[in-house]
Amino acid sequence: MNKTWIRKISTPLFFAVRTILAHKLRTALALLGVVIGVFAVVVVISLGDGVKGFVLGQVESFGTDLIQIEVKVPNTSALSSANTTSRAQGTQITTLTIDDGEAIQKLPNIAALYSGTIGQERATYGSVGKRILLFGTGADALTVDANAKLTSGRFFTSEEDDELARVVVLGSETKETFFGESDALGELITLKGEKYRVIGVLAPRGSAAFFNLDAFTYVPVQTLQKKILGVDYIQFISVKMLDPKKELETVADIVGLLRKRHDIDNPNKDDFSVTSTKEAQATLSDVLGSLSILLLALTSISLIVGGVGIMNVMYVSVTERTNEIGLRKALGATSLSILKQFLFEALIITLLGGLIGILLGVVLTLGLGFLFRSLGFALPLTFSVKSFLLGAGFSAVVGIAFGLAPAYRASQLTPMEALRRD
Repeated sequence: MNKTWIRKISTPLFFAVRTILAHKLRTALALLGVVIGVFAVVVVISLGDGVKGFVLGQVESFGTDLIQIEVKVPNTSALSSANTTSRAQGTQITTLTIDDGEAIQKLPNIAALYSGTIGQERATYGSVGKRILLFGTGADALTVDANAKLTSGRFFTSEEDDELARVVVLGSETKETFFGESDALGELITLKGEKYRVIGVLAPRGSAAFFNLDAFTYVPVQTLQKKILGVDYIQFISVKMLDPKKELETVADIVGLLRKRHDIDNPNKDDFSVTSTKEAQATLSDVLGSLSILLLALTSISLIVGGVGIMNVMYVSVTERTNEIGLRKALGATSLSILKQFLFEALIITLLGGLIGILLGVVLTLGLGFLFRSLGFALPLTFSVKSFLLGAGFSAVVGIAFGLAPAYRASQLTPMEALRRD
C-alpha cells in the first residue's frame, strides 16, 4: 500500500521536475513574478514588525504609570470631523490652565505632575544664533519623566517657576550648538531680548514620539507663558500615578474633575483628552496592525500577478505537450496522474520562487537593520518565523490556485484527441 502511494506521488513529481529542468528560461520567467511578490511580503512584514516594535517601545520608555492630558477641539457630535478640521485651520484651545494641574494634583493616586507648553524662539550666545524649541514645564518634570537625567547642574525649582525666573536647562544637542565642548553652566543666552542663565544640561536621549528630545531647552512653564509667549494657558499636563493598577479610576477622576472645572456636561464637548500610556500603546498597536495588514494586502497583488504569469506559462506548456499527454494516457496514465504532474510543476515553481524571494527579503531586512544601527537609529529589523511561514504559505497557495486550471485542462484531454493534434 505504501509503495503504491509513493509511486503515485513520485511518478508525476519526476515528470514535473524533468519538464522544469528542460525549460529553464520559461521556468525563470515564471519564477520572477513570485520572487518579487514574496520578497515584497517578507520585507513589508519585517518593516511592519520593526516599526511597530520601535513605536510601542518608544511609548513604553516613558513609563507605564503615566497619564497624558492634552487640549482637544470639542466635537459637535460623536462622529463629527470638526476636531480634524479645526486643527487643520490652526484653532487654539485656551481652556487648559496651570490651575487645572494644581486641582488634579489633589486627586488620589497622583504621585507627581507637571503642566507644560511648547514654543519656539530665536536664541543667541555670542556670535551663535539659532531658533530653538522651548519646552516649558513645572519643576517636577524630571520626577514624572524618569528618563530625563542631568549630566551637570540642576533643574529649576517651584519657586523659580512662580517668580518667572529667567533660567534654562539645555538639551545635549542645544548645548553642543551654542557652547561646543565648553562648560555651559552659569553662561547667559539671550531669548526675546532678555538674558537667561544656564543652570543645567541634560544627558543625551535621542528621539521619542517623533521629537528630538536633545534639541529641547527646558524653561519654567510660567516664564515661557508670560515672558516669551504672552499666554495664560498650557497645552498639556503629564501625570505620574502612585499605583498604575488604578489607571482606569484615575483617568475617570481626572475626566470628571476637568469636565466640572470647564462646565462640560456633554462628552462630545470635551476640550481635553486623557490618555494613559497603556491606552496609547493599545491604540497604536491596533493602528499599526491594521496598517501592516493593508500593506500586506497591497504587496500580495504582486503575488497574484506572478500567479497569473505562472498560469499562462502552464497553459502554454499544456498546449505544447498535448502529444506527450496523449501518449502517456495511451500507455495507462490516469487523469489524476496528469493533473498531479502539472500541479506539481506549478507548485515547485512557486515554492522555488518563494524560497528565493524569502532569501532576498532576509538579506535586505538584515542589511537595513545593520544600516539603521550604524546610523544610530534604533529600528529593530529582524527576520521572523512569521515572515518565512507567510512567504512559503503564499507561494504554495499561489501555486495551487493558479496551477489548478491548466492542470485540470491537461488531465481532461483524451488520448485520441491529444494524439490527433499537431
